[in-house]
Amino acid sequence: MKLNQILAQKRYHSLNTFLRAHFGERVQKVTIDAGFSCPNRDGTISYGGCIYCNAFGSGTGAFKKGLSVRTQMLKGIEHLSRRYKVKKFIAYFQAFSNTYGPIDRIKELYDEALVDERVVGLAIGTRPDCVNQEIVELLASYRKRGLMVWLEIGLQSAHNQTLAFINRGHTYEDFVKALELAKSKKLLVCTHVIFGLPGETMTQMLETIGKLAKLPIDGIKFHELYIVRGTKMERLYHEGQYKPLAQNEYVDLVCESLAMLPWKVVIQRLTGDPRPDELVAPDWAREKAKTLRLVEETLLNRDLWQGKYFGEPDPIVKSLG
Repeated sequence: MKLNQILAQKRYHSLNTFLRAHFGERVQKVTIDAGFSCPNRDGTISYGGCIYCNAFGSGTGAFKKGLSVRTQMLKGIEHLSRRYKVKKFIAYFQAFSNTYGPIDRIKELYDEALVDERVVGLAIGTRPDCVNQEIVELLASYRKRGLMVWLEIGLQSAHNQTLAFINRGHTYEDFVKALELAKSKKLLVCTHVIFGLPGETMTQMLETIGKLAKLPIDGIKFHELYIVRGTKMERLYHEGQYKPLAQNEYVDLVCESLAMLPWKVVIQRLTGDPRPDELVAPDWAREKAKTLRLVEETLLNRDLWQGKYFGEPDPIVKSLG
């Protein structure tokens, strides 16, 4: 391996590394807002959703603007092709719960994203309680067609008391059941975790990672809890009932978490990416590049790497042969 390649070697298993190894080239995700809802907002489980979630449900609002899935996909491909000179894409259904609704309609929307042979995969964001046999069989049918299929399941915390407080409407046990169902069909599963949830200590946050490290997850996304406008968390914040994590606290949590996770787990995200016009706090959530740099520096300075606590070798030393 050349020196510049060694220096560029990350101390964690990034999504870019994983996709390049699988496809032999860079692959980009195209974010899709397909107009799905959520049982935690429409009254099936609750109204109002999670206390940190606003009316966009982490989406772009493109569907409400009248943009079809196909149009969003084609626009995304055009933009990313110009920006990154890439030729392969994964359709990422992000907003709300993208496995919630009539199965025929769900399939229709997924199919609409497969605009041509440049689309090599699907990534489907959802909740544990919206994963059932019908859904995993549908997703498995795309895998059998040669597509890479990721099911992204939001857990956020392994502590049921926290899940109840933030009005998630599901339990940790629900997540484990959904994971088992997905793995029975050999689907790739990425879980989402939020650090800084109300009432949780740093020890509890790392306990969530410890539990996940023992489960057959394939990927993980880390998020800091940031406050966005129009949420219950915004009210708690302005009332002085909640204080966000400091940037250095979040970085420490991420680095410890990486050391706790086996190398095979793909790190799909290290920090959140709020819309600037929606962000209330913390201000450092706007500094994505700085947070990523701090993670890299902290891993190096503390001699940490993904899988270290599993006894796995330093990836940089390993690359030297």
